[in-house]
Order: sequence, then structure tokens, then C-alpha cells
Amino acid sequence: MLHGTGGDENDLLSLGRSLTPNAALLSPRGTVLENGANRFFRRVAEGVFDLEDLRDRTDDLARFVREGVEQYELDSTGVIAVGFSNGANIAASVLLAHPGVFAGAILFRAMVPFEPKAPVPLSGTRVFLGAGRNDPLVPASQTERLADVLRSNGADVTLAWQSAGHTLTRADLDSARAWLAS
Repeated sequence: MLHGTGGDENDLLSLGRSLTPNAALLSPRGTVLENGANRFFRRVAEGVFDLEDLRDRTDDLARFVREGVEQYELDSTGVIAVGFSNGANIAASVLLAHPGVFAGAILFRAMVPFEPKAPVPLSGTRVFLGAGRNDPLVPASQTERLADVLRSNGADVTLAWQSAGHTLTRADLDSARAWLAS
């Protein structure tokens, strides 16, 4: 469970329980502070990521997930990332930089974290992208590009558009729940 900017480790727990009531939930807090708001990685400006910091924080998150799977004796083939905004972006970054850490992902309001320089083995990885048609922070072109990057590397991507902005809606949750159940 990966919160958005300004959130913390508690923000998405009820969402996680709503999606999968009996699942074990790992929910870290982003360790970067931006004007007092928690984030998972730095950015240079709105929509412009600090790629060096993103790489380092992506490696840290992948390590955290692997250690959590081992410590709590979880099934590593069933780990699904659920992220919103900044949390969705770092989850996408883990998918592209550390294939296999996540079996799949539910990414709400996500952007392309970086363009991979080489093919990434994502065959068998399922990804749900929940996007808002009226999102002032994530342009539709960014969402569509992320879907293309993931698909071109073999991921099975479902892109669900909602008549919404940069917030989660009941339709987002219902669509993600149906995707997860399938």
C-alpha cells in the first residue's frame, strides 16, 4: 500500500482491506519530505522527477518488499502493489527496475516514472491503471504512455478511465476490485 504525496502508512489501509479483506498488507511511509509532505521520492518540479533519487528510492522499496515477504513468510508470487499518485509512480518504477518483486499492481493516477533503456521482462505481470479524465496533475498522455511502456514490455494492462480528477472515486474502487477478482 503506497500512499500519495502528503499521506502516510495509514492512508490506504482501508482501501487495501476493501480490495482484499483477508490479505496481509505492507504499508511503508515515504521518507522524503517536500514542504512537510511525505513522498516516496524527490521531484524537481510538478511532474518532473529527480531520476537519481527515484532510482535509489526504488531500490530501497524493492528491498523493503523482499524483506517483508521473507520476514512475514508471505507468498512472493502474490504480492500486488497498490499505489496512489506518488505511491503509484514508485510502484511503476519498481515494476520496471525490479521485475518480479510485484506480481502485479493497481496504480491510481500514475505517470511514467522513467523510460527503460532495455527490455524489461514483465510477461505474466498484471497491471490495473485507474486514471481520471479530468486529472489536473496527471495528463492523459502520461497515463497512456505508461500503459504503452508496460505493454511493450509484456505486461497485461487494464486501463480504466473515470470521470474524475486527482482523487479516488467509488468507480475506481469498484473497477479495481473487479479487476483483482478476475
